Amino acid sequence: MDDERQQDTRSPLTASRRRVLAAAALAPTLTGVPAGARALSAGPKARALVEPVMTKLADWADVGEVLGRPGDMRRFMYHTPFPRLDLTVFSRGIRIDPALALGTHMSFVRYADHSTLLMGDAVVTEGELQRFSDVLQKHGIMQTAIHKHLLAHQPAVWWVHLHAHGHDPVTVARGLRAALDCTGTPPAEPTASSPPVDLDTAAIDAAMGVKGTADGRIYKSTYVRRETVADGPVILPPGLGSTTSVNFQPLGGGRAAISGDLVMIAKEVQPVLVALRRGGVELVEVHHHNLTDEPRLFFVHYWAVGNAVRLARAIRRAVDTTNVVPMPQGAA
Repeated sequence: MDDERQQDTRSPLTASRRRVLAAAALAPTLTGVPAGARALSAGPKARALVEPVMTKLADWADVGEVLGRPGDMRRFMYHTPFPRLDLTVFSRGIRIDPALALGTHMSFVRYADHSTLLMGDAVVTEGELQRFSDVLQKHGIMQTAIHKHLLAHQPAVWWVHLHAHGHDPVTVARGLRAALDCTGTPPAEPTASSPPVDLDTAAIDAAMGVKGTADGRIYKSTYVRRETVADGPVILPPGLGSTTSVNFQPLGGGRAAISGDLVMIAKEVQPVLVALRRGGVELVEVHHHNLTDEPRLFFVHYWAVGNAVRLARAIRRAVDTTNVVPMPQGAA
């Protein structure tokens, strides 16, 4: 024992490495997670980052079949929405359109080393949260954040960010489906044509400096970080886990409820918060979405009600304090 203690004292890095390796060896035994669904090691910082590769919709047919609904391709990402159309949620007396803030979204990305990353954001009620968490953990899907996106809303809803990195996307999809089946997330509905957004979208585009997109009756402006963003050993494609989103829900007469989040690095957080408040925008939360992102990213969720164009100008002033550019075509 004395010799071992003496050796640890002389070589602290070696002792630390031994403890890490021992924990890693025990992890699969302790968790009971299927091998195909376990997260991969992030590896040393000196390791070269792995690039995403382009895929086709047909490459994800097995995943789509397991999830039980059609997905779409957004450049590198196979994306599947699970809107909580079953929920009637009010915040500050306003009924929240699912496309404004109640959409579960899951994306799969293939990498050059043949691994697959799942990253997403799930909307669950407070009554669903613990069981949902248990099933995710049983299937080796990590929770990287649990928080709120709205102020003073009923019923109580939580947003859970998910992450899984492995070589068997179908196994991950089965775990995801099992967790979602523990919630009231409804089956997919046929796509219906949507009426024009009841807002001056041209004026919003001019104020935001980006061409927005319609999601039902919700209008969305989206930006991505200029930097290359990595998560562990992999590069995140633009639009995955590092976006600024500004979502407008029409209220009539040019007014809108606005909800979304701005992505920031540490030195940008205070300028963004100050700019939002000076523009009359309410702050909801500041937090992380991921555990091992580089650069380290923070997100501020916000809320505002008023003239849509005037609020767009206020939020644009906050956006301009961050290092973002408009979302590339086809990434959203």
